[in-house]
Amino acid sequence: MFFTELNNLQCKTYLIADIDAGVAAIIDPIESNIDRYLGVLAYHRLSLEFVADTHTHADHRSACAAVKKLTGCKVMMHDLSPSPSVDQHFSDGTELTIGSIKINVLHTPGHTPDSVSFYVNEDRVLTGDVMLIQGTGRADFAGGDAGDQYDAITSKLFTLPEDTLVYPAHDYRGNTQSTIAVEKSTNPRIAGKTRDEYIEVMANLNLPLPERIQEVLQINQSEIDDDRIKFPLIAELNQVLQMEPESVKNRIDQANGATVMIDVRELHEFNGDLGHIKNSRLMPLADIPSHLEVLEAFKEKEIILICRSGVRSTTAAAILKGLGFPNVKNMKDGMLKWNELGYPVERG
Repeated sequence: MFFTELNNLQCKTYLIADIDAGVAAIIDPIESNIDRYLGVLAYHRLSLEFVADTHTHADHRSACAAVKKLTGCKVMMHDLSPSPSVDQHFSDGTELTIGSIKINVLHTPGHTPDSVSFYVNEDRVLTGDVMLIQGTGRADFAGGDAGDQYDAITSKLFTLPEDTLVYPAHDYRGNTQSTIAVEKSTNPRIAGKTRDEYIEVMANLNLPLPERIQEVLQINQSEIDDDRIKFPLIAELNQVLQMEPESVKNRIDQANGATVMIDVRELHEFNGDLGHIKNSRLMPLADIPSHLEVLEAFKEKEIILICRSGVRSTTAAAILKGLGFPNVKNMKDGMLKWNELGYPVERG
């Protein structure tokens, strides 16, 4: 196995390759270093099979979609990822292969709901931001949960062999790697702490938010970088009324014409495995600015926004609220939850 970190920056990107088979994967690519990634692949004569993010990043632009366009590789992320560019979703326990290399997916939420760690060839683990070297990733972003993070670290990561090498997605102190044994015994955030103690520590960090977080996070969630879209502020996103799928189904069953359902996914998602709700209207998030005249006809109706996981549709709902639409709601947890509940869908 050929394994290396590609950025030499605080943001870490990892290349995993089977040189003999001529195949590779890149984990957590950043937009500013795409040329370097392509150069390394060409130098070693490697075909890129997939790129993956360990989670939806809030502090920098992901390069997964861009690398996919340039190389033809697949984009892979966890089932809960909101990104429309994902070709293959995975879940806890999924085994990925790169030539002879085996990569086991560990769902390690807490920093974000879609956070995963990659256990590579049973000797190293890429922990994303759930656990750093002598630290842990913050748990105060939308969907973050310090209790889930504690559980993921203690039950998934700290149960790996103690000599397992640890490679996080960020490091701010010049470290390059650690081991499970070292982090389990000396990590000041979590070593020796109970779940309640850890939650209290995380609740009192009072860290400033990353610059442009609302823009970067929503671009990574939607894969949209369009000057026509003015992404809402976090406070505006928090004001969106979240509607449980059960309540949405009740609205549909009433069938009184007072509710309009707008699905803001891409066409391939609308017709894909998760399907779509009968009579919902497809209007991808990027197209909303050019469809305002169409939307005006529904301004006095109840509008329910829908997407894969409820993230992009929250952005769409906040945009419409900002444009003066008075009765806009979001279907919480999106089509993932709708399918989980066994509600009817249409496809094609």
